[in-house]
Amino acid sequence: MKYRSVFDIIGPIMVGPSSSHTAGAVRIGLVARDLFGGTPAQADIYLYGSFMETYKGHGTDVALVAGLLGFDTDDSRIPESLELAKQSGLNVTFIEQDEEKSHPNTAVIHMKDGDKELTIEGISIGGGKIEIVALNGFPITISGNYPALLVFHQDSFGTIANVTQILGANRINVGQMQVSRKNKGEIALMTCELDDLIDERIIEEIRQCNGISTVTLMSEA
Repeated sequence: MKYRSVFDIIGPIMVGPSSSHTAGAVRIGLVARDLFGGTPAQADIYLYGSFMETYKGHGTDVALVAGLLGFDTDDSRIPESLELAKQSGLNVTFIEQDEEKSHPNTAVIHMKDGDKELTIEGISIGGGKIEIVALNGFPITISGNYPALLVFHQDSFGTIANVTQILGANRINVGQMQVSRKNKGEIALMTCELDDLIDERIIEEIRQCNGISTVTLMSEA
């Protein structure tokens, strides 16, 4: 495993008590908020494994909501996030799940605001580090450590090549790329972790490609 800084080893500057259950949970909430495009009006948070068993004692509940509100891991407002969510109009429901997941620190967040909906599944893997492993039911792997481009597109010949050609022409390096689909010929999801943020001009160029449905740029958490 490669580390970008000493904080990848000792964990982030944070409000405790736990880097996995608190700091990691904040970062899952932050990524969910980023992908949704802001704080949702409603968040149904499904907790699994260790998250489900200890979420109140270890502050996982307040941490996830703090992330949805845009607070970072060291924000002193984290312990008050549930009350601050009510004040801001964010309605949160926690649902405990007995189902076993591949990782014990798993949260699924279903966000809504009017007709807009998004569901992400995140895991906290230790030291404040996380992975997003599903988006709207599509399996993905995003660390949140790098900017990520998420492209929903028609599963058709040439679409992936068009996107990578645009990135290459603009000298954007792709650190990791994954394409997932539920059924052949239907909607697929392409995820690209990038070395650098890209500007709106490049994103709009990708949007104009045939077969592209939506394009979202996720910044670093």
